[in-house]
Amino acid sequence: MAAENSKQFWKRSAKLPGSIQPVYGAQHPPLDPRLTKNFIKERSKVNTVPLKNKKASSFHEFARNTSDAWDIGDDEEEDFSSPSFQTLNSKVALATAAQVLENHSKLRVKPERSQSTTSDVPANYKVIKSSSDAQLSRNSSDTCLRNPLHKQQSLPLRPIIPLVARISDQNASGAPPMTVREKTRLEKFRQLLSSQNTDLDELRKCSWPGVPREVRPITWRLLSGYLPANTERRKLTLQRKREEYFGFIEQYYDSRNEEHHQDTYRQIHIDIPRTNPLIPLFQQPLVQEIFERILFIWAIRHPASGYVQGINDLVTPFFVVFLSEYVEEDVENFDVTNLSQDMLRSIEADSFWCMSKLLDGIQDNYTFAQPGIQKKVKALEELVSRIDEQVHSHFRRYEVEYLQFAFRWMNNLLMRELPLRCTIRLWDTYQSEPEGFSHFHLYVCAAFLIKWRKEILDEEDFQGLLMLLQNLPTIHWGNEEIGLLLAEAYRLKYMFADAPNHYRR
Repeated sequence: MAAENSKQFWKRSAKLPGSIQPVYGAQHPPLDPRLTKNFIKERSKVNTVPLKNKKASSFHEFARNTSDAWDIGDDEEEDFSSPSFQTLNSKVALATAAQVLENHSKLRVKPERSQSTTSDVPANYKVIKSSSDAQLSRNSSDTCLRNPLHKQQSLPLRPIIPLVARISDQNASGAPPMTVREKTRLEKFRQLLSSQNTDLDELRKCSWPGVPREVRPITWRLLSGYLPANTERRKLTLQRKREEYFGFIEQYYDSRNEEHHQDTYRQIHIDIPRTNPLIPLFQQPLVQEIFERILFIWAIRHPASGYVQGINDLVTPFFVVFLSEYVEEDVENFDVTNLSQDMLRSIEADSFWCMSKLLDGIQDNYTFAQPGIQKKVKALEELVSRIDEQVHSHFRRYEVEYLQFAFRWMNNLLMRELPLRCTIRLWDTYQSEPEGFSHFHLYVCAAFLIKWRKEILDEEDFQGLLMLLQNLPTIHWGNEEIGLLLAEAYRLKYMFADAPNHYRR
């Protein structure tokens, strides 16, 4: 009975202060857009609940016919032998088998093509930096598939995992050599950082269009307020703060086994493996232990909110940036056991303090009833209604509520919508902007939504709109796309932030 009551708590008790708040539709990685449309068609055939006029009449009906990634692994007794699972799996299996047979038949008829086909494989693993590169890659791969299967029998190719996981940027190892402009910017950063008292205003101006990889760790520490501007005080500050963090570990971490902290620790333990599951770095046991300590110590030191699902994502950019200080190559597959204990302790403590500084500015997003997110979603709705009346009316026509998709955008700071490499670039600017994670993020979300206006207006039912908005095709995005998004967000902020009458209806 106690176990049953405990399970009921996790399922339904989401209104307690500091309790775990579900994030609807959280999914890793974003689905391939080509797969999404076929999935909708196939799912509509196998649904046991009839939909009126081929669309869900409400969000609740849509939710009943879809599953959330947060539920994975929670219900051990889930029945995977249900008719919907059997039907969907059989269709997938038949289509996949047909495609494999077709490919093998081509190889047997034209064996001389096998060599050229295999030689093209490494091209699929290329780090794609922009939409133009992605298009070139798709065009080259299409030449190997001149005779695709019939539309009803085929499934779109799944995205290659390295494209999802790659977190290198324009200055990372393996990227093209830096241009003269990039070298000049890097030298400017080094001059600022090495001066007796770093000019933080000037550092913010330089960081807005992106921070070079080589100086990003120390720049983020300074911009977050973790390090002092005076160079002579930095070493002692780092030593003191790191010792303070591990003092918290010694004092509080054993309390995770106490009854009043077990619920918090249990949810953290469940969420950690779901953090960027396609990036091998975050699946290493040692990394997951580090994340558990960071999140647990933060939760018990902030009882007003406690741990809320989504906070686990906010550790990852800091961890990757501070890890890159000790790793020359791309860190996605790096084995952290190769680092010394002192290095790992420094990365862990710095990640904790910088994440804490970030959350200090947006903690009302995670307190009881999450009022910060509620206000931001409402502000986004008002802003979009002024920016693009057609998109706003389209949502109203099909009964799409902004909270149904934008809650996750605010709760996770768009981390579930963008590859990690893009999040790191985005945070360069957020830390350069006054109230970047709270105020400027609103305009980034508005620009992000309008970016997909054509795709949004092409969808003409509730279910299609929700599937699109929760799985936007950003898998190939890089610095170029983020730069354009930030430029549009800055334009919107300039037009609306200081014009309340223009901002509201």
